[in-house]
Order: sequence, then C-alpha cells, then structure tokens
Amino acid sequence: MASRNILFRAMYRVGFTPWDGHPLPKSLHDLVEGNDAPALPAATALDIGCGTGDTSIYLAQHGWQVTGVDFVPRALAKARAKAQVRQVSVNFVQADVTHLSSAGVGTGFTLIVDNGCLHNLTDKDRDAYVREVTAVAAPDARLLIGGLDPGEQFGVQGITRAEIERRFTPAWSLLSAGDAPEMAHFGKGHYSLLQPASKPADAESHPRFAPGSGGNALRPV
Repeated sequence: MASRNILFRAMYRVGFTPWDGHPLPKSLHDLVEGNDAPALPAATALDIGCGTGDTSIYLAQHGWQVTGVDFVPRALAKARAKAQVRQVSVNFVQADVTHLSSAGVGTGFTLIVDNGCLHNLTDKDRDAYVREVTAVAAPDARLLIGGLDPGEQFGVQGITRAEIERRFTPAWSLLSAGDAPEMAHFGKGHYSLLQPASKPADAESHPRFAPGSGGNALRPV
C-alpha cells in the first residue's frame, strides 16, 4: 500500500492524472436525481478516493452532507478549491480507506460512492476496505462501486462481480451489476449494494465485516 501511495502522490505532483474529470456514472445520477424512480433522500454521503472532488461536489449540489476522503494532499487541495468556486460545503479529509473508522470521518453514511478505489487495492487491503466501509455505513446504506475488470488496464488489478459478491456478502446484498458505457475508459463495471437494516445472523461471525480500528483513501479518482 505504501508504494502505491507514493506512486499516486508522484502522479499528482507531475500533473499526470488521467482519471481526473471523468463523467459521473448514470447509476449515481439516477439514485440522486430520481429519473425513472424516486430519488434517494439526501442525507450523509461518503466519497471514497474522492480525488479532486467532482463526485463530492455533485452530491453537495443536490443537498447531501458529504465527506470526501483521499490520501493525496494535492488532490484534496484542488478539491477544496473547486468546492469553494462552486459555493458548496464538503468535508474533505486526508484518510486511508483501510483505516476509516479511526480517521475521524464519522459513521452512519447512507450513501457511499467509490469510483475507482477498490479495483486498485491488494487482496489484503480489500479485506480491510470491506471491514471499514461496513463499519461506517448506516443501516440500509447504499454502496455504489465502479471499477475496471481484471486485465482491462495495465497496472490495475481490477475486480469482478464474483469477487464483489464473495467479499461483501452476507453483510451487504448486491442489488445490481452491469456495465456503464459512459465510464468505458475509467471502469465501466458498476455495482450497487445495500446493507440491510437487520444484519444477517451469520454476519456476526464473519471476520471480514467486524468493525475495525486503525488512521489515512487509496486510489484517487
């Protein structure tokens, strides 16, 4: 994880951030704005690997109380500047997604968005990611994950539907999975999950979902 942190800090330093400025997935627009179904009521949202803040700002513009996390200070500085220009309030925090519960980001988030963080983590960090995201999520929280498939881009491990289901159940239910053509160059695989208000009985003994501890997000978006 440390080597990847160094890599992304260096990429921001030289201005090579090909993931920056990507479109927002239609699944997020539909959830926030309603479109063909009722919109999710605005409450608290967590933007994982927020980068320069586009998703966080979009949510804040639609009435959400947003916390955006990233481990790169340069990305967060740009995000804060963008939010100020757009006159919205977002709590941008330097934090590691594998230690959210001890980073002071808060808990009880009803919407958690990941546009390209999980697919870039090692297996060990993925275990910690699931544990920490579960720990800060509210009952009935929605989790949107976007990512590349394995082998789709050099240097990115990628993630599959089968792995999503294996890692997140039984604490989360997979509501939908499919491609987002508008995100073809940034990770077209998109997954929507729900954390049931009543935790499944076997989740209590599932080590991957025990609330964790630990203190700074990995893959910036």
